[in-house]
Amino acid sequence: MDHMFGVVNLWTYVLGVIFIVLLPGPNSLYVLSVAAQRGVRQGYRGAFGVFLGDTVLMVLAAAGAASLLETNLALYHLVQAAGALYLGWLGINMLRAAWKRWHTPDTGLHAQAPQPHAHPAQAGKRLENPFQKALFISLLNPKAILFFVSFFIQFVDPHYPHPALSFLLLGLIVQFFSLLYLSVLIFGGVRVADAFRRRRRLSALTMGATGAGFFGFGVKLALAATARTH
Repeated sequence: MDHMFGVVNLWTYVLGVIFIVLLPGPNSLYVLSVAAQRGVRQGYRGAFGVFLGDTVLMVLAAAGAASLLETNLALYHLVQAAGALYLGWLGINMLRAAWKRWHTPDTGLHAQAPQPHAHPAQAGKRLENPFQKALFISLLNPKAILFFVSFFIQFVDPHYPHPALSFLLLGLIVQFFSLLYLSVLIFGGVRVADAFRRRRRLSALTMGATGAGFFGFGVKLALAATARTH
């Protein structure tokens, strides 16, 4: 089960995906804001925009990585090592962000949290098309493509004859956990929005733990990928 359809270290990947999905980002905060202001149906419209945008980015990332794997295995391993270092760099940035969040006054977090009691007329203008806006938020994030390439490429067996299946499975796992998490945000509504404002230090601890994990994970993968190039 840990080596299925060319995917290696499957459960390590699943654990990493769970941590990634749980981190607050522009997509999840936007869906939460829509759900808190306009209800479950509109929240899911925003969620479907996120799903479509992420799917487009994952397809682009997988297509590029699969093409590289088929044409130049040595370069693939170099990209794999570089991607692992990038994950370690992301971990360092997450640790820095967690440190700042831990020491941020509550007022700063209030400003970033979704506001569930916005005026209906203003909310209607701002959130007129949740699907479209969520799609744009997702697509207008070029760093996501780099992340997907860096992350996915670590878990694909370069000798598997059908790498497209490997990337498809990895993408489906991301979307599955994303659906679960966004559903919790949508149905949690106002209570989840309030939790975002109150649990500043818990959020910082979660981000810090994830950042530390990413850093160690990235360094380990970089060393392993570098060894394979020699």
